[in-house]
Amino acid sequence: MIPDECQYCSGKLHEGTTDLTVKVDNMIVVIKNIPAFVCENCDEAYYSLETARKIDEVRKAFRAGTLLAKPLAAGEVDLNAPGTCQVSV
Repeated sequence: MIPDECQYCSGKLHEGTTDLTVKVDNMIVVIKNIPAFVCENCDEAYYSLETARKIDEVRKAFRAGTLLAKPLAAGEVDLNAPGTCQVSV
C-alpha cells in the first residue's frame, strides 16, 4: 500500500520514475526507470509490491550472473580514508 504523503517530509507524492543504486555482493548496480510514487519535496520513492518484486528479481538475476548489465563508470570515495576531506559531525 502506497502512503498518501511522504513519511519523511510529509510532501505530496506523484507518479513517476526513479533510479535505484544497490550493492550486490561487491558490485554496484543502477536500476533505471523504475515506476514509483515520488515525493515532490525530497524525492523519496515508494514502490508498489509488484515493482518491489521486480527489483528483487533483478538483484537475484544479477547475483546469479544471468543478467547482462551495461558497464558503468563510477568513482568511489571512502569518507574514512586518509587524504579524504574530513567531515565534522
